[in-house]
Amino acid sequence: MWREELDKIITEMGTYEEEVNSGISDEEFNAFVKKAKQEFNWDLPEDYTKILKDINGIEFNGFILYGVDEELLQGVPNQHINGFLENNEIWLENEWESQYMFLGESDMSWYVYDISTEKYYELDNPSGSVMEEFNGFEYMFEKMLSDAFM
Repeated sequence: MWREELDKIITEMGTYEEEVNSGISDEEFNAFVKKAKQEFNWDLPEDYTKILKDINGIEFNGFILYGVDEELLQGVPNQHINGFLENNEIWLENEWESQYMFLGESDMSWYVYDISTEKYYELDNPSGSVMEEFNGFEYMFEKMLSDAFM
């Protein structure tokens, strides 16, 4: 399960006196959902936003889960946040990428949600070829964390 993988990372980061971000508040969640709808006309996948309530993005060992952009937060995060809105604005400059919501990345992969099929994929970076399909965000997040800890 992804929580076990996250616990390993939290322990590892603790040895360097670093902390992961806490989850987002209801107010931050509402502002984030509203801004995503305004900017992209997207309804965010519930299983992605559910995890943001536990951990607002993470960067570890080259693997990044996008979180709520810092300008929407009420406090200062423990770790820099690679913002979902900011990164999607960048990635959506290419037309072929417009079918995806970008949720994270690594040196070799993008982690995305296909808006039309409502499925999660790991895409090769830079070709955009599908490398793996996931049955839900939690499965994709678990793989991200597991690969990050290797």
